[in-house]
Amino acid sequence: MSAGVNLKELAAELKLSPSTVSRALNDSYEISEATKKKVISMAEKLNYQPNPFARSLRENKSKTIAVVIPERISSFFSKVVDGIEEITQQYGYHLLVYSTHEDVDREKKIVNLLMNGRADAIIMSVSSQTSDISHLTRLHERGFPLVFFDRICADIPTTKFITNDYESGFEGTKHLIQQGCRKIAFLMLSKELSITKDRYRGYLDALKQAGLSPEPQLNITCYQEEEQNVEAIRQLLISPNRPDGILSSVEKLALATYHAVKRTDLRIPDDLKIISFFSNLSIASLLHPSLTTITQPAFSIGEECAKLLMKKLTKPRQPDLPNQTISIPSKITIRSSTIVT
Repeated sequence: MSAGVNLKELAAELKLSPSTVSRALNDSYEISEATKKKVISMAEKLNYQPNPFARSLRENKSKTIAVVIPERISSFFSKVVDGIEEITQQYGYHLLVYSTHEDVDREKKIVNLLMNGRADAIIMSVSSQTSDISHLTRLHERGFPLVFFDRICADIPTTKFITNDYESGFEGTKHLIQQGCRKIAFLMLSKELSITKDRYRGYLDALKQAGLSPEPQLNITCYQEEEQNVEAIRQLLISPNRPDGILSSVEKLALATYHAVKRTDLRIPDDLKIISFFSNLSIASLLHPSLTTITQPAFSIGEECAKLLMKKLTKPRQPDLPNQTISIPSKITIRSSTIVT
């Protein structure tokens, strides 16, 4: 019987009812220790394998976690998903990964779909267009376990995982100033994002500490399309008031900057120094010149999100997720894009 038996066959072999066998396998207090040992021994002998789909139906659980991210192409979000999966698979949970493509309408449709019970919980980073959070508020008010990471909704009382964005923005800008930069541009995707606001505050405070005044024309809100970003950055670099340093708030804009520089006569780091929030270290070191990065602990963020939810979903009588923001520090790695040799 190497293929294994089902619950009814196991119960028939033991001459017990299927419900008794089921309770014994689930360590129910209603079943004696002697019966439990007898059932477990026979289950091992006959290679009994529980049906996860039947169990999910009985427990009214899908054994699925939904992960909602702005884009799949970003190495940061892919590493977060890897971290989540590293933990959830240990508990027999599966992932449904949805991409909003930075579209708030698509985000709302995904959330409405998930309200119908396709998943037991959601781990989410909001789109760059998300300012109205009513769809997320409804989700939380229904008692749906919801965890935010990176791009968070501060007004929703649940757990959020972030990096130390303010401090990283401050230290990244300070590093550029120490390398002689006096006209530092800040590149962003959206002014609405929580991470952008914190990184921008750090940038402004570092300028202020150094006695430098922020210049509005050096703060560039970019696009979702790469070619548009490359051209917008190129126009900035050939302008009379061009920057000598760039702090990129997301990795895709750092890559667009490299492409834009190739369309000018400028050289990195002699004419322009670049530092960026980045998560894919292998790519950063392969760029020419290699990119100075503020590395986000993406995998660790995913692991911590999943650990919190697994405790909530697999242990009985767990309280609501606490309203707290947990910061996992980033790390600055200095490379050739900011150091003139």
